[in-house]
Amino acid sequence: MNPQEPLLLSGIQHFSFCRRQWALIHIEQQWSENARTVDGTLFHRRAHDDAQFESRGDLLIARGFRIASQRLNIVGVCDVVEFHRDPAGIELFGREGRWSVYPVEYKRGAPKASDADRLQLCGQAMCLEEMLACDIPEGSLFYGETRRRERVQFTDELRGQVAAILDEMRRLYDRGYTPRAKPTKGCNACSLKEVCLPRLNKLPKVSAYIARMTGEDAL
Repeated sequence: MNPQEPLLLSGIQHFSFCRRQWALIHIEQQWSENARTVDGTLFHRRAHDDAQFESRGDLLIARGFRIASQRLNIVGVCDVVEFHRDPAGIELFGREGRWSVYPVEYKRGAPKASDADRLQLCGQAMCLEEMLACDIPEGSLFYGETRRRERVQFTDELRGQVAAILDEMRRLYDRGYTPRAKPTKGCNACSLKEVCLPRLNKLPKVSAYIARMTGEDAL
């Protein structure tokens, strides 16, 4: 057992999108809502639903499935974990037959160019593999705007990126360090924009201001 406090698996997506955003949320405990975050919360509530376990013949659906990994020292919740009847799968307590494991993460928007969502889903699969002693080669991301699933292969490269991100998250978390802002186009849509104040990082240096006012080169 790792004696350190476990990190939240949801932080992988935050960290991949913006290291400063992750630190504001997970280290400084800062949070602010906007229309996107409220819509996302409602979207996930519908995904989790009240029924924690649903049976549809050869398909079992678990919602709001809590997961953890001692090896990675993280905890989290899967939106949906599907168990498909599969002779090559694993046994489940209280269920006949064998089952393969398939995680599904719900996102309110559209597919992203970055790997942020795929990394979060891969992290979920790595936790499930440890908990259930199985191999999970792929899962899916369901996007609210397209109403379609995007299949994600959990390659060695993607798994390596998850491990590297968690290692960097751990170092920053243990130091209590919040990275400086690096303004991007994504800042305008961030609910923490007024907390982060990314524009402050664009303020001119005092030496440059003096140079402009005096017409002389800054020392």
